[in-house]
Amino acid sequence: MADRDSAARPAGAGHGLAHDSARLGLVVGALGVVFGDIGTSPIYTLQTVFNPDDPHPVPVSTENVYGVVSLVFWSVVIIVLVTYVLLAMRADNDGEGGIMALITLLRRSASRRGRRTTLVLSALGIFGASLFFGDSMITPAISVLSAVEGLKVVEPSLEDAVVPITAAIIVVLFLVQRRGTAAVGRVFGPVMIVWFTAIGACGISGITDHPQILRALSPSYALGFLFGHFGTAFFALAAVVLAVTGAEALYADMGHFGRRSITRGWLFLVFPACVLSYLGQGALILADPANISGPFFLLVPGWGRWPMILLATAATVIASQAVITGAYSVASQAAQLGYLPRLRIAYTSESTMGQIYVPWINWLLMVSVLTLVFAFRSSAALAFAFGMAVTGTITITTLLFFYVARARWGTPKWLVAIGATVLLFVDLLFVAANATKLLHGAWLPLLIGITAFTVMTTWQRGREIVTAERGRHEGSLREFVDDLHSGRVRAQKVPGTAVFLNRGKQTAPLAMRANVEHNHVRHDQVVILSIETETVPRVPAERRILVDDLGYAEDGIIHVTARFGYMETPDVPGTLALLDPAVTEGRVEVDQASYFLSTIELRRGQEPTMAPWRKRLFVATSYITADAAEYFGLPRDRTIIMGSHIEV
Repeated sequence: MADRDSAARPAGAGHGLAHDSARLGLVVGALGVVFGDIGTSPIYTLQTVFNPDDPHPVPVSTENVYGVVSLVFWSVVIIVLVTYVLLAMRADNDGEGGIMALITLLRRSASRRGRRTTLVLSALGIFGASLFFGDSMITPAISVLSAVEGLKVVEPSLEDAVVPITAAIIVVLFLVQRRGTAAVGRVFGPVMIVWFTAIGACGISGITDHPQILRALSPSYALGFLFGHFGTAFFALAAVVLAVTGAEALYADMGHFGRRSITRGWLFLVFPACVLSYLGQGALILADPANISGPFFLLVPGWGRWPMILLATAATVIASQAVITGAYSVASQAAQLGYLPRLRIAYTSESTMGQIYVPWINWLLMVSVLTLVFAFRSSAALAFAFGMAVTGTITITTLLFFYVARARWGTPKWLVAIGATVLLFVDLLFVAANATKLLHGAWLPLLIGITAFTVMTTWQRGREIVTAERGRHEGSLREFVDDLHSGRVRAQKVPGTAVFLNRGKQTAPLAMRANVEHNHVRHDQVVILSIETETVPRVPAERRILVDDLGYAEDGIIHVTARFGYMETPDVPGTLALLDPAVTEGRVEVDQASYFLSTIELRRGQEPTMAPWRKRLFVATSYITADAAEYFGLPRDRTIIMGSHIEV
C-alpha cells in the first residue's frame, strides 16, 4: 500500500505542478502585456495633479494631498476593480473582450430589443473604439516622455535632451514592430515584475517616513475633498483620471490571457504596487511640498535613480507596445466587421494569434506620436489631452455593459438602474472635469476620435451602397447557372478548375460573368467561394465550410461558403484543401486551380447617396485597401484580376 501511494503522489504532484506552471505563465504574460499602461501611471499622475502650470492648479496643502491621494485610490477601486475586473470582464464574446466584443454582443441582441436603440449604441461603441486610436497615439508619447523626463531630476542640464531622446526611442519602437513581439514578449513579464516590485518598495519607504498618509485609504478623505472643496477637487479629477489610464487594456486583452489570470495579476501585484507608490509619493509631498516637480523619481534613493530611469523607460516602452498592438487589433477587427477597408495584416507569432502587425496603422501611429512629442514637448502638457480619450472610452464601455447585462442576461431593472447610475455618475464626473481642458489639449483626442469615427461610418455606408450597386451589375447567381445549364448562355468547357471569389451566393461573380459573356468559356470545375466573417473571434473547424451544388449535382459548378472569425485571417487555398470530394462534384485541384478576382474602381456619381465630401472620403479611403490576392493567400502566378467601375 505504501509503495502504491508513493508512486501515485509524484504523478499527481507533477500534473498539478504543470497546471500551476501554466497558470503562472499566463499571469506573468498578462503582467508583461496587459498592465504596462496602467502600471506606469504613477510616474506622472500626482505630478500632473499638483502641476503649478495647470490652468486650474491644485494648491499643495496637507488637506489637499490627503484628498487627492484618496481620490486616486478610490477612482482606481471604482473604475478598474469594479467596472472592469468585476463587471465588464464578465461580458465576453467567446472569450474575447474589448469594446468591439460589446458591439457584437449588442448586434446579437438586436432581434430581441429595439433595432434603433441597438444601432445608436453600436454607433456609440464605434466612437469608443475611435477614441482608442487617440489613446494609442497619446500613450506612447506621454509614457516615454514621462520616463525620459527623469533625466531632469537626476541632471537638470539634460533637460534639452529629453525630447530628442524620446523621439529616438519612439522611432526605434515603431521600426521593430514588423519583427513582432514574440521574441521580446518573453522578457516583458519579468521586467514588469521587477518594475512593480521596485515602485512598491519605493512607496513603502515613503510611507515609513510619513505613515499618517495611510489615512488616505479611507473614503471619508475623498468624499470630504470632493464635496468640501468641490471647485478644487473637480478640476483635480482631470488629472486623477490618469491613474486609471490603461484600464481598458484589462478588458481588451482578456482573450489572450483569460479573466482569471488578469484578475490575479491585478489583485496580487499591480494594484498593491501602484497604491503603495501613490501613498509613498503623497507622503513625500507632505514632507516637502517642493517635491511636486517629480515625486515619483524623488521617492527613489539617490543611488537608484539612474537604474530607475532605465527601468521606467523599459516599462513605458512595454506600455507603448501593448497599446500599439491593441490598435492593430482594433483596426483588424473593424476591417473584419466592415468599418474599415481590408488591411494588410502580418501575423508575427506562430503561437499567439493576437500578435499581428498592420503596416499602414504602424506608420500612421509613428508619425502621429512623433508629432505629439514635438508639439507638446512634456508629459504634463500631454496629460491635459490624455484624460478625455480615457474617460470617453470608459463611459461608453460602462453604458454598453449595462445594456448588454439587461438585454442578454435579463439582469433585473432595479439592479441595472442602481449600478448604472452610480458608475455612470463617476464616469461622467470625470468626463465633465476633462471637458474643462478642451482649450488646453483635450480637444485632440476628441478630434482624433471624431475623425476615425467619420472614416469608419463613411466606409460602412459607402460599402452598403457599393454592395447594392454591385448586386445590380452581377445579377442572380441561380439564374445565371440555370442559363448555363439550359444552354441559353453558351460557353465552351475548358479543362481545369476555376475559383471565383464572391461576396455571397445571391449574385454571380463579375469575373465569371465576364468570362462567359465575353470569352464564351467556362472551366470543367467551377468553385464560387464566399468568405463570411462572423461576429465571433474564431470559427471551429466543423463549421468552417458549407457546400451548395446550386441546384445541379453534376454540372461541375458549386458554391462554397467559408466562415472565419474576425480574429482569423482567411486562407483560401488552405480552406479549399479541406473540401470533401464526395460533396464537391469531384476533387478540387487546389495546386492547379486558377483564381479569379473581381475588382471595382470607385467613382463619384451624381446620385444623392451620400454628401459629396463623404463620397470623396470613401473613394480616398478605398486606396488603402490591401491587395486581395495577398490578403486571401492566393498564388500570384495563378490569379487573374478582372475589373469594372461603380459610381457611388
